[in-house]
Amino acid sequence: MTPTLIVLLCLGGSEDQSLKPTESGPQRGDIPKPSIWADPGPTITKGSPVTIWCQGSLQASAYGLYKERGSEPWETRIPQNSSNKARFLIGAMTPSHAGLYQCAYYTTGDILSEQSDPLLLVVTGVYSAPSFSAQPGPVVAAGGNVSLSCSSEFTSGPFHLLKEGGADPPRHIEAEWRKHAETRQAIFPVGPVSPSQGGTYRCFGSSSSNPNVWTQPSAPLHIEVTGVHREPALSAQPGTLVLPGHSLTLQCHAEAGFDRFALTKDEGLTPPQRLDGQRSPDFPLGPVNRTHGGRYRCYSGHHLSSAWSAPSPLDILVAGMYRKPSLSAQPGPSVPRGATVTLQCGSEIWLDTFHLHREGSLDPPQHLRLQNTSAPSQANFTLSPVSSGHQGTYRCYGSNSTSPYLLSQPSDPLELEVSGFRWNLIILIGGSVALVLLLSLPLFLLIRKRRQSKGRMLGTKESGAAFTSSLEHFTETINSLHVPH
Repeated sequence: MTPTLIVLLCLGGSEDQSLKPTESGPQRGDIPKPSIWADPGPTITKGSPVTIWCQGSLQASAYGLYKERGSEPWETRIPQNSSNKARFLIGAMTPSHAGLYQCAYYTTGDILSEQSDPLLLVVTGVYSAPSFSAQPGPVVAAGGNVSLSCSSEFTSGPFHLLKEGGADPPRHIEAEWRKHAETRQAIFPVGPVSPSQGGTYRCFGSSSSNPNVWTQPSAPLHIEVTGVHREPALSAQPGTLVLPGHSLTLQCHAEAGFDRFALTKDEGLTPPQRLDGQRSPDFPLGPVNRTHGGRYRCYSGHHLSSAWSAPSPLDILVAGMYRKPSLSAQPGPSVPRGATVTLQCGSEIWLDTFHLHREGSLDPPQHLRLQNTSAPSQANFTLSPVSSGHQGTYRCYGSNSTSPYLLSQPSDPLELEVSGFRWNLIILIGGSVALVLLLSLPLFLLIRKRRQSKGRMLGTKESGAAFTSSLEHFTETINSLHVPH
């Protein structure tokens, strides 16, 4: 029996029976270097089990596990069932188990392999969790930068940053004292951000005496990367200008293949803080109140991905917050086509911004902001040259720049008529009917010829009467057409 097997079968053997080359024994030669890994991973919660695997060769007769680069094996195992690897089980992880591990194996002839690369085991959950945040926020455009801040008042050692499901090793930064606070903090810069850097991050603190003993994990922080795909289209039903109590639905229209949608609302100068995705592109927001006014942004993405499209902004205006303004037309509400008309919107109370909206239009209202605060509260909207597209019912609204999305009650309606529009429509209808008559004439002549050839049809007089009757029918059709005023 070889000295190696004697060591493995006799627990508590002397030092000269340990797993190491004898002074007179063969040397390593060219046998492969073993590999080592931990299952479920190298970062283990306190009290949880972990298995260390060492893989070598089918010719291996014994495996040894070394801790902290020691010369003596911490534990030895014989491979089972002619396997090329051995397992070392730690039933419950403690701070004393944290540290560096390596493994080696013996082959036939007592040749000891080279030791594996080191495996660092870390134990977590020993101290309270640190706080974790992102500046300026967890939503960052591709190519931008974000700083992840980890701070704690319970530890004084390095801080550690891990990304869930990531292949990269943890990042480590020494703690620094925060000014005017009894805490230590580390800043992890991330950027320029790429889509692969989106995902869920956690941070840990550690002891200054043992940096492999970590705190409980921080709360998860989800980094969302925008601008990866083309922006969707964002629309509002029934429109972007709504009254309190009415229903409102925002619809995010994306290209085929996108199955996740997110809607954010800007709060002042603060950028969007989170992207909560949903499968439906419809976002019902009613019944409307003053809090619904603001700028919304729509994003589209793919399921289980942190990469999002560029944002699609849309402003929602809520009316009914102030007394209604007045609306008038100069020189008047009826103007010829090609002329110029000015719609004047004025308010008895001070408002510095005015909005003009044509009922039925899907376009957002025009708006003008007053530059002279000493002048009366009035804005002039000039339409020139007037065309048929300007005809319709107009209302105006007022607002203050301090609350740009909250508008006054609507003004009384103003009907704008374009006088040349009616005659143009009559000419268009008359020309269309004349063209129909012209194209129908050969058909009547063909019918008349066929009737004459059979000899059983009506005479020329009756055919002429039929044609005259048809002309009278077309004339009645023209007279029955409704021409708008």
